[in-house]
Formats: sequence, structure tokens, C-alpha cells
Amino acid sequence: MKLTSFLCLTLLFTSLFSKSFAQNKLQSSSFITFNGYSHTVAEKFGKSEPVTVAFLGGSITNMEGWRGLVSNYLTKTYPQTKFRFINAGIPSLGSLPHAFRLQRDVLDSGKIDLLFLESAVNDHVNKTAEQTQRRALEGIIRHTLAKNPKTDIVMMAFADEDKNDDFNKGKIPTEVKVHSDLAEYYHLPFINLALEVDKRIANGEFTWKNDFKDLHPSPFGQQLYFNTIKTYLEENQKNIDKKASAGLPKIIDKFAYTKGQYLSINSAENLNTFSINKNWKPTDGLEGRPGFVNIPVLESNTRNSTFDLIFKGNAVGIAILSGPDAGVLHYRIDDGEEKMIDLYTQWSSSLHLPWYLLLGDRLTNGTHKLSVRISDQHNSKSTGYACRIAYFLVNAN
Repeated sequence: MKLTSFLCLTLLFTSLFSKSFAQNKLQSSSFITFNGYSHTVAEKFGKSEPVTVAFLGGSITNMEGWRGLVSNYLTKTYPQTKFRFINAGIPSLGSLPHAFRLQRDVLDSGKIDLLFLESAVNDHVNKTAEQTQRRALEGIIRHTLAKNPKTDIVMMAFADEDKNDDFNKGKIPTEVKVHSDLAEYYHLPFINLALEVDKRIANGEFTWKNDFKDLHPSPFGQQLYFNTIKTYLEENQKNIDKKASAGLPKIIDKFAYTKGQYLSINSAENLNTFSINKNWKPTDGLEGRPGFVNIPVLESNTRNSTFDLIFKGNAVGIAILSGPDAGVLHYRIDDGEEKMIDLYTQWSSSLHLPWYLLLGDRLTNGTHKLSVRISDQHNSKSTGYACRIAYFLVNAN
């Protein structure tokens, strides 16, 4: 066979394969479960009414990518509408932090029309217990709708390699199931981007290593996320005349964090070697997360330092800055047993990480006392005994 004929056949085969491949690509709509249609924001699009869109998530939400693409799409598609966008994405944070920062970082900004919510990647990385995930996400849903019953909430699960492995073994990842279950119960749309990435890889459309590259998606991956979210927005808009879902159903877990909020570190009492640093920043050359540097913190580096906190609510926790010198705490709620918790994380050696720790939940509604003492022990990898608290976490009565 002449070389020119071989090249022609190769080009023809490549062309036919490409067309066949394109015809066999999966549809984005296959990974969207509507659970009923969201009418409130759809009815506002295209009108002169203002619309506020909030994005609550971790680093995949915070980084430049799908969030910016969604914002640009809405602005260009509905030029008559005055949009306000809230970026409430903070790296490393999952459902538990979201539940307690929701009020300050999102709801205090005014009426929210559309909320995009994700935590599946960080909940897995942070090893958040399933029950905690459920209480946190249900709390976010109910807290948001208590503030504005007409807020449209879109739940999403993003991809990571462990989720790919689970899907390939025929298992639904825990974090994906939690998102899916709550979306179904509360008649909210769920966009299963984790499943979409896995299925498209299995379908030969791209590879994780060369195209998607990381759980922080490459521009290719960000575009994929955006395409499916845009498909949701378009389909929801087309079905604006369909019957809306029923009202808020009965709560699943009465201990869900439905009134999660920050409590100021100024609320601490009986400080013994603890003090408030009004403008904390790292002094060891390591970095902190944006929003968690140059802020007030309640801190001590001394063993057996103590403080008390009087609070009202059925859950309490702390948001700390966990660096290479993070210590260990002893704590007690009311007259309960004393417990210990290690403040050091697997990332503490290289970063002063905002880390949210739940110290107690399922408490009776009412007033409680949290007593805290720095241990004279610490993690073998830690260089000190430091406790730096940025916020107390309370699920209020």
C-alpha cells in the first residue's frame, strides 16, 4: 500500500472514530436530579428585579473556575437583571464549618435567591462523620429556608479519585449519598458531578491524569462542571410552568445544626493564661488561609491554661488555627466526663489551617458551661502546646 493511501485511510478512520465518539458522549442532563423544579429564581431571571446568588463551598468553589463561569453566564444571559454574587468558598472547609459560618458568611448579606452548596470533597478529606454531615447539611438547608423560604438551593457533589474508586467498585460514596438523600427529601436539585466525571472517564471521553488532573479541576474540569450546572439552569428555566414542590417537610434529625452561628471569643470567661490577640498572624514564616489572618484569636501556648464558656444551645465547638505547634485540649461540658482532643492535623506542619472541631452536640436546649484546659501532652509531630481559637461554634436555642 502506498504511503499516501495509508494516510488517507488513517485520516478517514480518525474522522469516523471522532464522529462516533462524539455521538456516544454522555449527556450532562443524566447527572441532574431535579426532585421538582425551583421556580423562585427562574421567575426573576430576565426581569429588572435584583437577584443574589451565593456560592457556599471549599477551595473548588473559591478558586477561579466554575463559579466565575456561572456568574458570567447569568450576567450575559439575563442582562436586565442586576446580579449580586457572594463567594463564600473557603479552602479546606466542609459541611460542619459551613453550617456554623452560614449566618455570617451568607445570610447576614441579605435575602439570598439562589444558593449553590457543596462539601463532598472536603467532608471526605477531613474524615467528617456521616451523622455530622447529615446534621450539618440539613441544618444549612433549614437555616437558609427559615431566613427566606423562597431561596432556591442547588446541592452538588464534586469529584475526587477516592470517589472514582468507590463508583468503580459499585459503591456510592458516603458523601454523595448524604447530599443525594437530603436533596431528595427536601425536594432540591442535586447535581452529581462526582458520578459524571467517573462515568465520562469510563466512557473514554477523557482521563483523570491527563485532562481532569486533580480534585482541584484543571480548566478542562472546571468547564465540565460549568457545562452541567448551565444545563441545570437552562432546564429549570424551561420548566418554569411546572408545579413547584411542596413546603418544608418535617425535620429528619432534631439535632441538626439549624441555627448554627459563630460566638465571639470575647464570650470566654475566667481566662487563665489565655488572652486575646487582636491581630493574629503567623510569625513562623508559614501561611494562613485568607480570612483567618490578621483577625482576633483567643490563644495560649502554655500548658494547663484554662478558660470557661457559658453558651445557650444544643451543640458547641471551636474554630481553631492549627499550625505546627498545635497542642491538645482537655474539655468538659457541664458536669460531663472530661474528654481530650488533638488540635494537630496532617497539614499543620506546613500551614496554619482553619480547623473546625465539634466538642459536643445532642445537648439539652438551654444554658451550658464549656470548660477547657491545655494538656501537658501534645502530638508527637507538634512543636508546642498552642491553642488559637478564632470563633466559638454554637447551635443556638
